[in-house]
Amino acid sequence: MTATQSHPPSAGSALQCQALVKTFDGQVAVGGLDLSVRTGTIFGLLGPNGSGKTTTIRTCLGIYRPDGGSVTLLGSRDPLSVRHRVGYLPEERGLYARMKVREQLAFLASIRGLTLRESDRRADAWLERVGLTDRANVLTREMSKGMQQKVQFAAAVIHDPEFVVLDEPFSGLDPVNARLLQDLIFEQRDRGTTVVLSTHQMDQVEAMCESICLIDKGRPVLGGRLSDIKAEYGRNTVAVEYVGPRDRLAGIAGVRACHDTGRLARLQLEPGTDAQQVMRAVFDRVEVRSVRLDEPHIEEIYLDKVGSVRLSAAAPVPA
Repeated sequence: MTATQSHPPSAGSALQCQALVKTFDGQVAVGGLDLSVRTGTIFGLLGPNGSGKTTTIRTCLGIYRPDGGSVTLLGSRDPLSVRHRVGYLPEERGLYARMKVREQLAFLASIRGLTLRESDRRADAWLERVGLTDRANVLTREMSKGMQQKVQFAAAVIHDPEFVVLDEPFSGLDPVNARLLQDLIFEQRDRGTTVVLSTHQMDQVEAMCESICLIDKGRPVLGGRLSDIKAEYGRNTVAVEYVGPRDRLAGIAGVRACHDTGRLARLQLEPGTDAQQVMRAVFDRVEVRSVRLDEPHIEEIYLDKVGSVRLSAAAPVPA
């Protein structure tokens, strides 16, 4: 397959997990996870630190063997049998510190089955794509964290995989390079590649993912199409741009949470609250530049769901 070829569209799921379980020394890292990732989409795997995201990823890719349930990746019940069709960008650095950048990319392409000539060609092409042609003969350890991240992304996709897992791919990137990487991920999706994106950056999830799964303590908390999840919450947030003291919007009746930066505020409403009444209270307290009734951001849903689960887990058991 050449670097410009697209993967033919196919129906169904690129990845399916059923009742997936993974334990370490008797501790459950992933507990009964059901997951389905549609072919040719960008899927968000979300969760707080220690929630089991990385363990889930490694089990799905065959790096770990499951202790229960099953994984089907690209039609195979043995993920290792299709590893040549998969790309992986791990959260921790997976590069050789003492190798030159171009040499490293060419080597990683060659062990994916490409010829030496094709490996060299793709290494040059990807260095140009990520803006690092002038760093081709620099040792990896001499590059910034952001530059290394771009090299690691190129290494994950240099062999034109059908399925790519990106674990915190925007780590260390400034806004310009984050936008570059976002565009490159969209290109992968547009050519038919299935992308699993694991990140804490909720703005990237909002902009890129069609579907998500939120897990906490190795168990699913929320999942489905992002548009459906937002629709289920409804337009329950009053978004306000205003001039005035930051504390003036605190304590409005019917508001369950207020995220206020001092210029922009998002007021999440309690179920059944009259939004117009809340807006009138806002106008009474500050000088309003703009106000609208909005869907919740994915970050707000994330905080709501994770907070609810953890509060429930911490609650005392009735006698």
